[in-house]
Amino acid sequence: YQKYSVSSGAEQRAHFFGVDERLMQMSQQLTDEQIRTIRRGGHDPDKVYAAFKAAVDFKGAPSVVLAKTIKGYGMGEVGEGRMTAHQQKKLDVDILRQIRSRFGIPLSDQEVEQLSFYRPPEDSPETRYLLERREALGGFVPQREVKHPRVVGPADELFSEFTAGTGDRKASSTMLFVRILAKLLRDEALGQRIVPIVPDEARTFGMEALFSQYGIYSHLGQLYEPVDSESLTYYREARDGQLLEEGISEAGALSSFIAAGTAYATHGIQTLPFFVFYSIFGFQRVADLIWAAGDQMARGFLIGATSGRTTLNGEGLQHQDGQSHLMAVGFPHVVAYDPAFGYELGVIIREGIQRMCEREEDLIYYLTVQNETYVMPSMPEGAEEGILRGLYRLRGTGGQVHLCASGSILLEALRAREILQEKYNIEADVWSATSWQQLQRDGGKAERWNLRHPRQEARQSWVEQCFAGSDGVFVLASDYVKALPDTVARYFPRNPVVLGTDGFGRSESRAALRQYFEVDAEMMVFAALVELGRRGEVGEEVVEKAQKALGIDAEKVDPAVF
Repeated sequence: YQKYSVSSGAEQRAHFFGVDERLMQMSQQLTDEQIRTIRRGGHDPDKVYAAFKAAVDFKGAPSVVLAKTIKGYGMGEVGEGRMTAHQQKKLDVDILRQIRSRFGIPLSDQEVEQLSFYRPPEDSPETRYLLERREALGGFVPQREVKHPRVVGPADELFSEFTAGTGDRKASSTMLFVRILAKLLRDEALGQRIVPIVPDEARTFGMEALFSQYGIYSHLGQLYEPVDSESLTYYREARDGQLLEEGISEAGALSSFIAAGTAYATHGIQTLPFFVFYSIFGFQRVADLIWAAGDQMARGFLIGATSGRTTLNGEGLQHQDGQSHLMAVGFPHVVAYDPAFGYELGVIIREGIQRMCEREEDLIYYLTVQNETYVMPSMPEGAEEGILRGLYRLRGTGGQVHLCASGSILLEALRAREILQEKYNIEADVWSATSWQQLQRDGGKAERWNLRHPRQEARQSWVEQCFAGSDGVFVLASDYVKALPDTVARYFPRNPVVLGTDGFGRSESRAALRQYFEVDAEMMVFAALVELGRRGEVGEEVVEKAQKALGIDAEKVDPAVF
């Protein structure tokens, strides 16, 4: 098809009509030049119009127009149908004249040489049509005009259970997310607008209780008897099901996410998708579709479950995610958090609903949740701003050491604080870094403003505000690659020690994995002591003894090397 566009009429006649004598006879009514200049369907305005009209008028099923086109159409001998079309950066005047003549553009040779644009007269049918369309579309600057009923988010009381903590009971952040989702589904105003989406592993995330209550959408309904039909949480498919179970297809699930996340514009119905998936199979597998979701101004929550290189233990390099948050840094429409506790989840999800549904901001929230169970504390007073901005003090009141950590690694920071206090008589503050991404963006905004306003008082990043007047040592740790905390390292009062999980995942216990990747409490303690030693605040013998006591092997293989 492409080759015909660069072939002569005689060559096309021989190749296309020459396969049968009867066809060859039929072709005799056309000259070689007429055959060469036959308009292909995708470039024939009459055919394209007819096809599009037929697609618009057809009701009851989706319609697709397949328009066959030619690479470099209109470029003539220098590019049309040729492999070099994408490499053609300039066109000489002779080629421009040929294009002018071929498409009937009323420009003189001199105007072509001057690269003039042709502007139809104000009273021409073309100009009148363009003006009418621009007026109908709201003006000359393209914009999305959305008309739909405003959705009000749930009352704060819905999240109060998570603010209070779990007492003595242990829970994972994944379990608490599912409880939040279940409560949102029961909300009178928002519940019917929520679209839970799972690509396969719903039971892994503890979401099976939603099956019987809300049903799994199937346009055919339940066509078979599930093997678990006798249980309360059986796999119930229904035509009016609310949960989308997409099979093992993250691309298909994210396409459903985009459809639900843009329904406010395409259908005038605001829906809020929650797409729950193994975190490593999100950005790493379908990042292009997440980018497309931003292009289409989709709104919704991406929930990267069973996250963390060392927290999802025992599943090796295929499943253990240590890079999704670093990838999320480059997506301007994505707001990413790595919370550790239930109250952090509640605050972030509530804020996300307010921003996307009530304020109608075109954002996607990415939250990672873990499968490690531990006691969830109650929310410290005044922590909400820091949770949303990415950093707040969880323990301590101004120690020599500042331990900043996110997700499940925050537990290691709390344990490191105890070791420093009990064994080395060193006070340490623990900070929950709920979002390295938000800290990086906040710091970048402050730097940009200061660069453009050199004569005005400099603005401070949130990190600088948190540590104003501090003169301690800083250790940053996460269950992700070191490059993630490194994005905010320059905003700290002094260079921090950065710990992370560079390298492929391994199948082992959490304790062994955290020791292997050097993000456990012992490594945090040792890093703090080394920094204090370099400042002369502890003796060399203290550091040397600590290295042995903490089991830090100086010659251990770098986990990033394979």
